[in-house]
Amino acid sequence: MTTSWEYRYAQRTKGMQSSAIRDLLKVASQPGVISFGGGMPAPELFPLKEVEEACIRVLRNRGSDALQYSTTEGYPPLRELIVEKMSRYGILATLDNVLITSGSQQALDLVGKVLLDPGDVIIVEAPTYVGAIQAFTAYQASYASVPLDDEGMVVDLLEQRIIETHPKFTYVLPNFHNPGGVTLSRERRERLVSLARQYGVPLVEDDPYGELRFEGEHIAPIVVIDANRNGEQQEGYFKGDVVYMSTLSKTLSPGLRLGWIVAPVEVVDKLVQAKQGADLHTNTFSQMVAYEVIRDGFLEEHVRRIRDVYRQRRDAMLAAMEEYFPEEVSWTRPQGGLFLWVKLPEAVDSQELLTEALQEKVAFVPGTAFYADGRGRDAMRLTFATCSTEKIDQGIRRLGKAITHRMKQPA
Repeated sequence: MTTSWEYRYAQRTKGMQSSAIRDLLKVASQPGVISFGGGMPAPELFPLKEVEEACIRVLRNRGSDALQYSTTEGYPPLRELIVEKMSRYGILATLDNVLITSGSQQALDLVGKVLLDPGDVIIVEAPTYVGAIQAFTAYQASYASVPLDDEGMVVDLLEQRIIETHPKFTYVLPNFHNPGGVTLSRERRERLVSLARQYGVPLVEDDPYGELRFEGEHIAPIVVIDANRNGEQQEGYFKGDVVYMSTLSKTLSPGLRLGWIVAPVEVVDKLVQAKQGADLHTNTFSQMVAYEVIRDGFLEEHVRRIRDVYRQRRDAMLAAMEEYFPEEVSWTRPQGGLFLWVKLPEAVDSQELLTEALQEKVAFVPGTAFYADGRGRDAMRLTFATCSTEKIDQGIRRLGKAITHRMKQPA
């Protein structure tokens, strides 16, 4: 008898869905399509020469170690470098607070595995990162949303959500939000930390874009504000209410699959146990190569170059939108990162618009992908990082044509 697999899957798989963005990439890769869809860094900025040279050094000098099993926590020299790197932003961790992960996507999965029981509520921004929804839904979480505005999460609405839902934690992307493009203000970060302390609700701070600031003043990470409550650093820095995560995917290379979590030691210990059941440890060779590339200060110079290119592309997209989009359309103006968020007239359904846009050979991600409850049909995310300024102008012109046509359709 042939096995019917449908009845053998675990209950948790009923909520699993493939990523709308990954599905879109298959279509967007067709010849002639200008894609503003994928949240990928610009491949022409990858440091190919430096990585090639690092690979040779690692294999020549540490080849046997690089190809062998390693510790779950991660390659110690890389962790030490991350500790030093984070200290420049006021995050004063120790080696024991850092766990290397296979990209920040695994960091999200491990946090879900360690903290979530079926039915637990997570407070998220609306919209929020689609990969977080995908990771947490696998552990049968449910969601309570707090909307965004131009200063990030509307924290004034957070307290009522906490009282109503008794969440397990609050998940927040404070810098150059994906998909919103907005940045959480200093005042709201302080209020967020205050509410977390008052109600005993931990914060998961996801910060993959923090180094990609083009303009404006740096704002202290939430984990730093938590550690410096009442103006003085608390004893036992990582005994607070924040789990912080970041990645090298947006600054060095996503293909190396290197991220990290910074958390209290007791939390890291539990995350290590969860990771051992998933992959034992992150790719040793990738960790050693990344360390070789960035250990002598190369990354700081490389990030400055990335910022310059992305600033030019953001400016090109904003200018093109001003020229080609109908006046009824609005959008965010990010100070960094990879994305901006477009609000369409209510009569324009972004799913239907995508079908028409693909006919014009341009792609984007409809807003529904970024809501846990299916909202967002009147919104879309655009990525400015991966196209030249010329292609951005051409693609936005095509997209403006499709929007204008949809607006003329009968309701």
